[in-house]
Amino acid sequence: MNAITNLDTGLKAGTIIAIKGVFAAYPQVEQAILYGSRAKGTYRYGSDIDLTLKGAELTLTVLNKIDNDLDDLLLPYKTDVSIYHKIENQDLLEHIERVGSVFYERGD
Repeated sequence: MNAITNLDTGLKAGTIIAIKGVFAAYPQVEQAILYGSRAKGTYRYGSDIDLTLKGAELTLTVLNKIDNDLDDLLLPYKTDVSIYHKIENQDLLEHIERVGSVFYERGD
């Protein structure tokens, strides 16, 4: 997987920094992977932001808190956030592995 830049995703630098700030506030988040149209470079105006989170301590309770914090950012995009190890759809997992880019990594 590659690291992302704002040029690759169509997201402003401030948006990327704000989202990474939310993830940094949760020690359970070890890594966030961007996938979908923004990772492939086929996004359009208003495309959502698809992210899946990795971390051994991630729970649905933590995910709900992260979702609320992302919503509080009042971004002009919908965010779709999941927990990687809870995804059961094999096609989606393959898509994430194929086109996903590391969006955030703890310690960066």
